[in-house]
Amino acid sequence: MLEIGQIKKVYFLGIGGIGMSGLALFLLKQGKQVFGYDLTPSTVTQSLSDQGAVIHYTEDVEAIPAGIDLVVLTPAIPKSHKELIFFQEKCIPIVKRSELLGIICKGFPVIAVSGSHGKTTTTSMTTHLLHSISHPTLAFIGGISQNLGSNLLYDADYQTIVVEADEFDRSFLTLFPRIGVITSMDADHLDVYGDLSHMIAAFQEFTNQIDRTGALIIHQSVAHLIEHPNKITYGDTEDADFYFQIDHETPVETQFSIYKKTEDGDPVCFHNLKMKSTGFHNLLNGLAAFLAVKELLGLKMDSENRADFQSIFDSFETWQGVKRRFEYRIKSDNLVYIDDYAHQPQELEAIINAVKKIYSSEKVVGVFQPHLYTRTRDFLHEFAEALALLDEVILLDIYPARELPIEGITSDYLLQLIENPNKIKLSKQELVPYLVNRKPKVLITMGAGDIGVLVPEIEKALKSL
Repeated sequence: MLEIGQIKKVYFLGIGGIGMSGLALFLLKQGKQVFGYDLTPSTVTQSLSDQGAVIHYTEDVEAIPAGIDLVVLTPAIPKSHKELIFFQEKCIPIVKRSELLGIICKGFPVIAVSGSHGKTTTTSMTTHLLHSISHPTLAFIGGISQNLGSNLLYDADYQTIVVEADEFDRSFLTLFPRIGVITSMDADHLDVYGDLSHMIAAFQEFTNQIDRTGALIIHQSVAHLIEHPNKITYGDTEDADFYFQIDHETPVETQFSIYKKTEDGDPVCFHNLKMKSTGFHNLLNGLAAFLAVKELLGLKMDSENRADFQSIFDSFETWQGVKRRFEYRIKSDNLVYIDDYAHQPQELEAIINAVKKIYSSEKVVGVFQPHLYTRTRDFLHEFAEALALLDEVILLDIYPARELPIEGITSDYLLQLIENPNKIKLSKQELVPYLVNRKPKVLITMGAGDIGVLVPEIEKALKSL
């Protein structure tokens, strides 16, 4: 197997992706020479350039330097890409992003966070908890941590690696973690798996690769679908091994308690915990992160040892979230604007319900950009039901990413299925003027496509009102 020490000059095809950029940044910090291609410049590519990466934005084999000893490939790059063909013809070693991640993780205790949704937030929280207690950590996060200002935590003397374990293209099967986390297993990436049963089988395969002396942390709703000798369930009901209860919630803070189920029926409880964020999903993800850290460090939760956990509990309160995950862009008396990466029906339902609970006296306007034709096709009715929860629905055209159009699958068709009289389909060019004229009191933008590029423009326009 290729060793990191053998790599000197690396080329990334699709360097601007969140997973690719984290790997590129890691190699830069390791003293490697990093080069790459991406379709368009972004804040991510600019940050990499500032730290020494050499990046260009056109398919141009003349821009490839001599002496490349490894190429890292993202699935978004088509097989017809000129630079990919060049590397293949030159017989230069090419690895997928997930394969490089597996190479980096070899020989270290790993916490791998998987799930069809919730994994980025949980990875960010796990990373923050370890960083806050000064545990030397390397972490690859599938989003920009607000605490770190980056998708990478790099302690030069790292002893543990935290990774977001992506199920797309079975990428997580390159990992052999000590602690595995499964936050959810809702049907997704059916273009890869075909159906839910095959996706669950892949999660079981991932679980089989978790160290037998380690642990699987799994949400109680899907725990019955997966086998592991040390399976620890979490959730919000007493059926789980560990569960939480909300004691008090405001738009800026949640007070909660964590419970551990015991054989005698009298649970161990740690009260008076705080998180400077809201949303039921954040508490679920926070509990999973806490359990992953607890298992990694070998801590035992009983009524006598809160002091052993106090520094971890204190870290909950300083976690600032992840960009585009329930991210407040504007929070004032006259306007609340929240942006979120939600791109699955369950994620849309979770954020819409959370916002409507917090701002129950206001009408909630939501903008959604569907991501992928296949996902839209596979979950048309689920998307329609989730979006109908909004007081007003604004749809953008489907973001295709790596896909070609599918006949009949359009945002106009999805709009027809939404049982809500207050709905409209707009182009990206029409969106900001419409919102300025509409002057919503509570606004959510949602989607995993290029809607994120519009967010600063929306924020600026609404702030000027």
